[in-house]
Amino acid sequence: MIDTHTMKQFDAELRDVNSRVLQMGGLAEAQVAQAVYALANFSGETATQVLAQEDRLNQMEVEIDTEMQQIVAMRQPAAIDLRLLFAISKASANLERVGDEAARIARTVQRLINTGVSSRLRLPLADLQFTADLACSQLRRALDAFARLDAAEALEVLKRDDQLDQEFDGLLRKLITYMMEDPRMISSSIDLVFVAKAIERVGDHAKNLAEAVIYVVKGTDVRHVTVPEVEKAVR
Repeated sequence: MIDTHTMKQFDAELRDVNSRVLQMGGLAEAQVAQAVYALANFSGETATQVLAQEDRLNQMEVEIDTEMQQIVAMRQPAAIDLRLLFAISKASANLERVGDEAARIARTVQRLINTGVSSRLRLPLADLQFTADLACSQLRRALDAFARLDAAEALEVLKRDDQLDQEFDGLLRKLITYMMEDPRMISSSIDLVFVAKAIERVGDHAKNLAEAVIYVVKGTDVRHVTVPEVEKAVR
């Protein structure tokens, strides 16, 4: 006979660790937005704030992993609960890497400011901001799908991933054009290529999170498969 009190405790523990992931996701999303703001405005103060939060994200990942290990050891979950714990582990790892990408952007801002390049740097700010907004939107939708275990919403994240890739390609072409027009700006423009790549990677981590949601709900691993195949799995 299942101990009702034990089951309630288990459910409470799952809700707690799930809440920690969502809190971590909100912090990661805010870091990306702040990092892009720092770049658009060449704000060293904002870049410093982003870097100050990096350790907090790292610590949250460790705390979540520790809590999950305790749950597995004490509760021995099976089926969907075990898949959920797996998804939580994937989510926390991907969110920590989102924070890494935000920190990478912030360090680039500091480097550009310190070298005095920021005052004369040509940058497609509108395109960069649009791409960053799209990446943050993807992350937000993936977190929402995770919170509600909504496979249909997770599928929408996967469908929109190509749009983010196309925006990244467009940014890359513009930055290459700037380097060709003014060779003196090659070094700083390369920095911005890596910024664009960091933003694109945020979208990749959102995609990974969406795939984990589908795995929890449907029990199907949809990594490395086409979107039409994922649609069949979600139905």
